[in-house]
Amino acid sequence: MSTFGSSVSVTHIGTATALLQIDNVTFLTDPLFAPSGTEWDLPIVHLKVTQDPAIKPADLPPIDAVLLSHEDHPDNLDEVGRQVLEGKRVFTTKDGAQKIGDKAIVTGMSAGDKTTLVVNGKTFGIIATPAEHAPQGECIGFIITSPDFGFTNGLPNAIYFSGDTVYNQDVADSLKGRHISLALLNLGRAAISVGEPEPLAITMDGKQAAQLIKDAIVEKVVPMHYEGWGHFSEGREAAAKAFVEAGVSDRVFWLPRGERKVFF
Repeated sequence: MSTFGSSVSVTHIGTATALLQIDNVTFLTDPLFAPSGTEWDLPIVHLKVTQDPAIKPADLPPIDAVLLSHEDHPDNLDEVGRQVLEGKRVFTTKDGAQKIGDKAIVTGMSAGDKTTLVVNGKTFGIIATPAEHAPQGECIGFIITSPDFGFTNGLPNAIYFSGDTVYNQDVADSLKGRHISLALLNLGRAAISVGEPEPLAITMDGKQAAQLIKDAIVEKVVPMHYEGWGHFSEGREAAAKAFVEAGVSDRVFWLPRGERKVFF
């Protein structure tokens, strides 16, 4: 187990939206705040949300930075979420940065890019990681580092947010060289129709997530993005079974939506 040098908590709001609080700094992931029943008819999939967000935008704490894995899918950024972005420091894809424009303080990134965030007297490294998602459009994940996080077995501690991605070797390799103390993983096996005989999976299922947990020797995991949508083809029960079968269930923490859990 790691000795983590900062206090860290997570509040799962719903879908891939969470508050990640590190000491006195609050990150928000993939902001979705549409009410239950909202629908979108996209060219490749019909989307409908069936859960209200556990926290409404008016009840959010001050947000210091937003980690937005991609801008072009409303289950990761809806119209209400776009309003939340306004005036905030946002890290996202390069095409997402262009589309958001000057409504926020946006840093556009590609996989492998690194930048620095200094806020409230804290310094963080923000590293964009690969994400294999829908055939069109850009998507990334994020590694957060800090001199304050400390080391485990000679490796610097880090926090990982996968964004929307399936498992592949590039994703696994991007986590090497660090001790991933905490990972927020988007699951659900979201699937779309793209002219193939079977729907194409564009996010991890439990089996893929378990493989990533083992490959990267992830210490603690918060699953997200597995309920509340019709295009999610694997829910908590099936994913939890895959974690048990892979022998990683003791590392996995299913958070009640809206409740804050302290990890370090």
